[in-house]
Amino acid sequence: MSTSLSHIREIERVASGAASPRDEPVVQSWLRCLNDYKLDPTIAQEAYIVPGSKLREHREQAEELIRIGRSGLEGLFNQVAEQNYVLLLSDARGVTVDFMGDPTFDNQLRKAGLYLGSEWSESRAGTCAVGACIVSGQPVIIHQDDHFDASHIGLTCTAAPVFDTLGDLTAVLDISQLRSPTAKASQQLALHLVSATARRIELANLMTRTRNDWVLRLARSPEFLDVDPDAAIALDGSGRITGMTHGGFGALARSMNIRGLQTRNFLGLPLSEVFDIVDDLPNFMRGRPNGERLLRAKSGLVLFASAIAPVVSLRTPAAPEARLPRALRDLSQGDATMERVQTRAAKLATRRIPILIQGETGSGKEYLARAIHDSCGDNGNFVAVNCAAIPEHLIESELFGYAPGAFTGASQKGKRGLIEDADGGTLFLDEIGDMPFTLQSRLLRVLSENEIQPIGALKARPIRLRVVSASHRDLAELVKQGRFREDLYYRLNAATLSLPALRERQDLSWLIDQLRARVEKENHESYRIDKTARAALLAHKWPGNLRELSNVLRVAAALSENGLIDSECLPEHLFSEAIHSLPGEDDALRQALKDCGDNVSALARKLGVNRSTIHRRLKRLN
Repeated sequence: MSTSLSHIREIERVASGAASPRDEPVVQSWLRCLNDYKLDPTIAQEAYIVPGSKLREHREQAEELIRIGRSGLEGLFNQVAEQNYVLLLSDARGVTVDFMGDPTFDNQLRKAGLYLGSEWSESRAGTCAVGACIVSGQPVIIHQDDHFDASHIGLTCTAAPVFDTLGDLTAVLDISQLRSPTAKASQQLALHLVSATARRIELANLMTRTRNDWVLRLARSPEFLDVDPDAAIALDGSGRITGMTHGGFGALARSMNIRGLQTRNFLGLPLSEVFDIVDDLPNFMRGRPNGERLLRAKSGLVLFASAIAPVVSLRTPAAPEARLPRALRDLSQGDATMERVQTRAAKLATRRIPILIQGETGSGKEYLARAIHDSCGDNGNFVAVNCAAIPEHLIESELFGYAPGAFTGASQKGKRGLIEDADGGTLFLDEIGDMPFTLQSRLLRVLSENEIQPIGALKARPIRLRVVSASHRDLAELVKQGRFREDLYYRLNAATLSLPALRERQDLSWLIDQLRARVEKENHESYRIDKTARAALLAHKWPGNLRELSNVLRVAAALSENGLIDSECLPEHLFSEAIHSLPGEDDALRQALKDCGDNVSALARKLGVNRSTIHRRLKRLN
């Protein structure tokens, strides 16, 4: 039986649920190839190299990453050059944006896909180290016939993920050979080398992007503290975490018995919640012996720490947020996570890079999209499209427009679509996860070719726009379910901005005042919020986020007397937790009221509920 035929038979056995000696990441990737991507192992596909124009686009978007990672790649290549390894740095979509290999073998490497511009996304190439690493976020070895596609089974590939300072996967570093006669275990050293290099690239990226923050390097051994630390954390002037290296800190977190938490979960936390640390970070700067710079985690684990001060002192008047465009600066005040989002958004606003905004319903995704548009300097329109609100049978004509008389009932003048309205400006696709699958390919063509063809039109029209999309749903999960095109997903989320939920924000009191001022402007009236009402607003979890808060304040303003918003003006569900804390027994409630001098208002203030809640409970007791 030929190698390829036996390989196909093995994949078929795995598909039927049979046990396999393969590593679990390989088995899971094979199943994704079969079930999610509908790949056929009997059809071999040659390696795919993206066209030159697309490669330029990918390299432009990864320009800073390439610059930062180049030194690490050169160091690693020098270590393995004699072993005929090739190094690939791929972006988060699996396209190779930087490459190092022996030019003598250029033709062979290009044919095998170990070359600049090769695409190794799992949905296109099947099981491969880069694709599996993108999906799992973990280092992986895909050796010889671990590959799904028979055309790749001569390769051995080892990859490690590179995360940005917010914990998002931004690249994959891969080390490959055209052929390896030895067993898979021979690649363990390659796995160690590529993982260590990925960690160093993350550290270099953190140091580059956080020049106005403190950086705290961490290591288990004092000897490597300043030259090759295990992890690093960025801190603002108040000691809150603004970013970190993902790979290294993940290993330390496991040592500190911190499990199940992503990098994002630590953003905005005071460092004192993770470590027993004094406020004076300069104590950990160079000048003291490394062995004396000890940092104890809450779990008891002792690490060595080295602090690097900001390039620009955070105490100077030139605070970094002052340089943000006004539209972005007005989105928050003092929330570390939001400040990070604003800084990234300001950098992205100057380039036409597709942005995906993730966040819970009502968390302000359209506000952020408008702020990005207002900060970019374009003269075009901001066109918002709610993909969930337009009926499915109308969304195609609404988005793309149509030529005169294109279909029965069509206007004889034709209609200009919303996408074309955004030409020269920003197209905001809200709830993109609800776009009908059949239309996703048409949208992909718009983004890929920068042109639009209205329904019934004979020619496409060129357009130039920025695309910002948003969803409260997990688009990656929709891709796995076959409900969202993977190629469109990677086209839309060249950059991702994740908005925190309102319950997680540290500037809630400021937000309340901002939204109250907006209501004042709408109503041409002034309002005050008393202490009890403000306490209730601050205590509520706000599952509806900014939208819920805005609605509550509008209703409260309408119910207020002489502009005073008190607890009587707020909806009862804001006091749900306090309602449950009301004395449950009749006698207990009567005693609580008696203790307050039979004053319902006093009891309501004591329990943090409004008077009507007490009255309703008393009425049930007759």
